[in-house]
Amino acid sequence: MTPRLTTPAAVAAMLVAMMAAPARAADYVQAPGSSLAFATKYDGEVFSGRFGGFDTKLRFDPERLDDARLEVTIQLAGTSTGNADRDSTLAGSDFFNVGRFARATYVAERFRAVDDGYVADGTLTLRGVSRPVALHFTWTPGNPALLSGRATVKRLEFGVGGGDWADTALIPDEVAISTRVFLHPAP
Repeated sequence: MTPRLTTPAAVAAMLVAMMAAPARAADYVQAPGSSLAFATKYDGEVFSGRFGGFDTKLRFDPERLDDARLEVTIQLAGTSTGNADRDSTLAGSDFFNVGRFARATYVAERFRAVDDGYVADGTLTLRGVSRPVALHFTWTPGNPALLSGRATVKRLEFGVGGGDWADTALIPDEVAISTRVFLHPAP
């Protein structure tokens, strides 16, 4: 027997139930003032730098981590460490090879809560090589919201600093990445 919908309230309730979709995490786009930097050592001396630019798209809600997604496109050309010789070397074929690989990407679709914030388990593609990289981050809601994170990248896994530069006594394999991304709701 099919139930009869005889009152306007019953009809409205049925329509709402049929049209209800699962709630989705909020979508965000990168806002001005964001930064993406790296730090390592050369011959025992610490140096840091900033990438030529980057663009971030994020779907995130701390209550819906299963629906989260992070996409970052990183411009390798224009990477700056404040030293023209080093910047030229980084752009060359032994390091970023920007003539062939102008961009790197990071995509994460698996997120988890940890004691001090969150972890995005994603894939970094750099110089045509894709490897898993975990981004540890904190989330501060607002407008703009703030994602503040850090990761460690093993440069040799991506062929960054090959040949004579592969000597980890000269340049460590692990490079520290840090980011502060201000985010506005996507239009």
